[in-house]
Formats: sequence, C-alpha cells, structure tokens
Amino acid sequence: MHLVLGGALLMPYFLFVGTVVLALLGVPDFFTDPPALALTVTLALPLVAVTALVPATRPAAVALARGLAGVAPDALAEGPARGPADRTRTACWYVLHLGLGGVVSGATLAVPPFAVLLLVLPLVRPEAGAAYALPGAGPAVLLAPPAGLALLAALTAVAAGVGALLARAAPVLLGPSPGERVERAERRAAELAVRNRLAREVHDSVGHALSAIALQATAARRLLDGPPAEGRAFAGEALAAIEETARRTVGELDAVLGVLRESGPDPARPAPGLADGLPALLSRTRAAGCPVTVRGAPPRALPPPVDREAYRIVQEGLANALKHAPGAPVLLRFERTAAHLAVRVSQPLTPALPGPPAGGGRGLAGIAERARLLGGAAVARPRGGDWVLDVALPTGSGPDPGSVPRPASGEEAP
Repeated sequence: MHLVLGGALLMPYFLFVGTVVLALLGVPDFFTDPPALALTVTLALPLVAVTALVPATRPAAVALARGLAGVAPDALAEGPARGPADRTRTACWYVLHLGLGGVVSGATLAVPPFAVLLLVLPLVRPEAGAAYALPGAGPAVLLAPPAGLALLAALTAVAAGVGALLARAAPVLLGPSPGERVERAERRAAELAVRNRLAREVHDSVGHALSAIALQATAARRLLDGPPAEGRAFAGEALAAIEETARRTVGELDAVLGVLRESGPDPARPAPGLADGLPALLSRTRAAGCPVTVRGAPPRALPPPVDREAYRIVQEGLANALKHAPGAPVLLRFERTAAHLAVRVSQPLTPALPGPPAGGGRGLAGIAERARLLGGAAVARPRGGDWVLDVALPTGSGPDPGSVPRPASGEEAP
C-alpha cells in the first residue's frame, strides 16, 4: 500500500513532464515509447526533490511512513524540517519513495495481466492465420504457465523487498537530527521529572496522612472495648484528629494535583515548609500515638526549595516511624551551619524494624531523590540499637554551599 501510494503521488509529476517537457522536446507519445517513458520518470524525479525541500513536506512523509510502512513512531522526527540537512534528507526520502513506488506500481499494472496470459496460453487455440497466432507455438507453450507463476512470485518478492528497503531507510532519512534528539530527550526528562515529583508528593503527603488515620482508627477501635468513659473520650480525640488530618490532606492533595493542571495552583509550592508546617505535622504524629522529641531549633529563613524538601523529608521519616514501629518514641534533630542543614530522624529498633523498613523502600528512595536534587545526601541505617535516617542539605549560603558534608558512613538511602 505504501508503494502504491508513492506511485500515485508520482503521477502528477509524471504527467506534467510527459505533457509539457517532452512535448517541447518533440516526443509525441511517451506512453508507448519505452525510452521516452524512462526519460519521463527520470525528469520527474528532480521536480519531486524540489517539492520535498518545502519544510511542511516532512510531517506528511512521516505520517505516511508511520501509518503504512510499519516504522516505529519513536524512530521518526516530529514537525517540519528545520535546516538544510533535514530538508535534504526529506528530499532523498521523497525521491526514493515516489521513484520506487512508481516503478513498483507500474510493474503491478503491467506484470499481472501478462502473467495471466502466460497461465492460460496453453488453453488458447487460435485459428490458422489469426492475427494473434504465436509464431513457433507448440510444445514450448507448456512452459508458459510456470513462467507466469514465476513472474508473479518475482513481482511479489520485489515489492516486499522494496517495502522492506523503505522501512529501513525511513529512520535514516526521516529520523530526528542530533539537535532534535537532544530536545526530545530533554522533553522526556522533564515529563519524567514531573511524574516523579507527583509520585513523591502523593506518597509523602497522602501516605503519611493515611498511616496516621489508620493508626488512630485502630487505637480508637481497641479502646472502645475497654471502659466506656475512657474509650469514648479517646475515640472522640481520635476522630477529631482523623477529621483534621483528612481535611489537611485534601488541601495538600489538591495542591499536588496542580502539577497536572496547567491552570491549577502553582506546582512549585505543593507542600508547606518547615517554618509553617512542622508544628501541625508534629501534632498529627503525636496524636497518632507516636511520641516525638525535637532537639535543636527548627530552622527558619531557609531558601524555599530547601524549606519545602526538608519538610517532606521529615514528613516521610515520621511516616516510616508510624508505619513500621507505631508507638515507639522518635527523636527528631536539626542542626544548621552557615552553609548546610542536617536532619536526623531516629527511633529504637523493634522486632518490626530489624533492618531497612519493608514496603519496597519507595519512601527512602524518595528521600534520597529529594536530597540529590538539592545537591545533598541521605543515609538510612541501623546504629547503636536505633534506626537512623540522616539527611544533609545545602542551604545556599555560607562560604561553600555547593560542598555538602556526607552523612556518617552507613547504608545510603536508595
């Protein structure tokens, strides 16, 4: 089909050259004169190349190659040709496509009738002296049917071979230039970064909230089996905490989904920072039954990216504590120097937390990715009977903000 379409696209050029150019050269009938026919096709191809130099030709050629030649979409360029090199490659493709398509299309029109004639030739019994009597017809005519079949097989093989040749040539002649490959890679990297950021935000904000809600609901249900007054009082507190956590999470989720909406909230601030979000985070974590002790003053006046990511890192560290060792005390420590912020989340090891936390390690991977994006580092490891998460982030100030002190040796967060 791709070759037939190439032959059809060649016809306007073919007819123009045959009726105008060859008429000027004095060739009366180019259809019945094989040399004139070959000359017509030869003179039509330069016109094809000139037409293909128009930048808008490439999108049409790419669409045909994708739809009819079976070429993988990623192997072809997008949009009009931008420079002389791209236009030259497009012109080469157009000449190759229309030239080979015209030849194969012409062969498919001429060869099958002749092959059918060869197949039925032994059945023809012309009268003596008839105009279509074949000279020398006799036993040799029995070779005509095999010759007809061979001719059809050869036509099929040639068409398949030319189609395969075009499919292999399309990525070379219609593929993206080095500059376009770089742009495509940058675009995909940006899209992947947006998806990864969305996944981190959903995991950290919604995951932390759901862990807290689950623990509060479980504790309330168990206490309802105890003394009625005590159970009702705690259940009321737990339900109030669940309500507040759910309400806050809805707001955070709406901000996170703004990453997917062009007209939504500014995706650059999908989460609060340490300065305005830490007190509420500590309150929710403690209400879920996890005592948290804070050492060191929570840092203020941090650069906005560091403030946001530090909040998310602390949030994920507390969520891991709630998930893997509910009820065990947590120590949250901040230490800030002129150029760096160090955050430590530690918790005593329990039977439920013998080593790296279970659950795929996506939370630790997100923490490590957040730290790396800021030029920092994160390490999670057991140490002295505790499970310790150490994170170091540059604050963009001080004598050497680009050199981040690596956390103490141990297992780096994946």
